[in-house]
Amino acid sequence: MQVMLLAGGLGTRISEESSARPKPMVEIGGRPILWHIMKMYMSHGLQDFVICCGYKGHMIKQFFRDYGMDGADVRFDMRDNSTAWLRSQSEPWKVTLVDTGLDTMTGGRIKRAAQYLEDGPFCCTYGDGLSDVDITGLIDFHRTQGARATVTAVQPPGRFGAFTLPADATRVGGFKEKPQGDGAYINGGFFVMDRSVVDLIDGEDTIWEREPMEALANDGELAAYRHHGFWQPMDTLRDKQVLEALWQSGKAPWKNWH
Repeated sequence: MQVMLLAGGLGTRISEESSARPKPMVEIGGRPILWHIMKMYMSHGLQDFVICCGYKGHMIKQFFRDYGMDGADVRFDMRDNSTAWLRSQSEPWKVTLVDTGLDTMTGGRIKRAAQYLEDGPFCCTYGDGLSDVDITGLIDFHRTQGARATVTAVQPPGRFGAFTLPADATRVGGFKEKPQGDGAYINGGFFVMDRSVVDLIDGEDTIWEREPMEALANDGELAAYRHHGFWQPMDTLRDKQVLEALWQSGKAPWKNWH
């Protein structure tokens, strides 16, 4: 099964980093967050990636062009201008990089890159979020549901300490540091979709999370896979710092590879 990664957005809410590089190339532990996402999928046996590039997409292309050099032994023979790879430790990934435009919306990016998809279902996610979601379980769930698409439903992490304050009271009734959200589920960004969903996308201005997903939901064709574990987007500099601290602690929940 292939994995499509949406990696073309501007990342305006983390402009401290994205002004210099595309958001998926912002580093956690010295590696782009895009690399972390791909390692997550690889740990579930998925190694064929279609990456939708846009803003500063040339930097993503340069990363993969040079990636094989990292950790490899290479001999350059200047006499005949030849290169010999003596030893390589790079992952056995197949990576297709697609220029999907600078201002294209998420649905438009999917539609543009769909020409490189094989028949059958594919995974899709954003290039800026990490989770310990069970990708294998998600795929199996999608296959049992018979729906055209499955979205991972998560409850967003709390950002502030919350407390209960009874009516007319002057004393806090209870306090919980950074609780989960209000019980509502949101789009966690890890999808499994049948190839046919591309037909629901009109063009470059189509936002995947609006008309296509709404149409699927209205037709009973959008299944929800509940995930109650770790999930963290990287929308802001604070989010990056949270992910970096987890990685440096040696207990990053999304690191399920060796």
